[in-house]
Amino acid sequence: MSSIEPERYAVRYKVAEAARLAGVSASTLRLWESQGLVVPSRSETGHRQYSAEDVARLKRISWFRAERGLNPAAIREALETEEGSAAGPDNGEQSASSDIGRRLRSLRHAAGRTLDQVAADMGMTSSTLSTLERTSQGVSFKTLHDLADYYGTTVSRLSGEEREDVPALIRSGEWRAWPATTPGVTVQLLAEGRTMMDCHRFVLAPGAASEGAYRHEGEEFIHVLAGRLELVLDSDQFFDLLPGDSLYFESRRYHSWRNRHDGETILLWINTPPTF
Repeated sequence: MSSIEPERYAVRYKVAEAARLAGVSASTLRLWESQGLVVPSRSETGHRQYSAEDVARLKRISWFRAERGLNPAAIREALETEEGSAAGPDNGEQSASSDIGRRLRSLRHAAGRTLDQVAADMGMTSSTLSTLERTSQGVSFKTLHDLADYYGTTVSRLSGEEREDVPALIRSGEWRAWPATTPGVTVQLLAEGRTMMDCHRFVLAPGAASEGAYRHEGEEFIHVLAGRLELVLDSDQFFDLLPGDSLYFESRRYHSWRNRHDGETILLWINTPPTF
């Protein structure tokens, strides 16, 4: 059984059940969600599903509101402070999948910005940003890149790619992967450490896309191993790449991409210098 499978069988509460356990009304839960205080998962049919962790968070929100009289922004900051303490550097139990979110939250705190301020600057909702900081999930590839640029870093650094004491040789199938921030996009590391190139293996599920164009410094090279990729440069140059095709371009040009294959598309993707 994989490390993510137990999550499928975790207890999930419907809105009414979660509200009862938290001692508030269902409408209050929906209000707190709109304020970015808690973001439940969704079932395949779109219904809200609250985990035991969500219910514990709801109880803390209720306490902060009733006992300390905090407004939504202050409650978010208080919860982040608690979560930051729990996820300190000495806590070895934290999953690597939440690293990106923790790094983004630390960068935001270092910049002295609130969730609402950063969300407004980025043109996204506070709830989406809050979910990303708590779970490292739920945003497009373009949004993740834009956030990295906003904080003066790169997606590769956010993903923990520049580790020390990494092997020079990485065997086939033993690639370490980035945390899964974007649905359908798996990024595997073909080289690690402080290199002069970002060397990645992209595995794109059917329909997976960057969901917008982005750019950065440097140059990049793409080689299609399997599937079919549509890549657009500067909004007006379209490239339909098939297995065996390669493309080299300047990274400062706006680029966006999409898997046009009905199965997986697999790419060798290299950026130099490591500005991605």
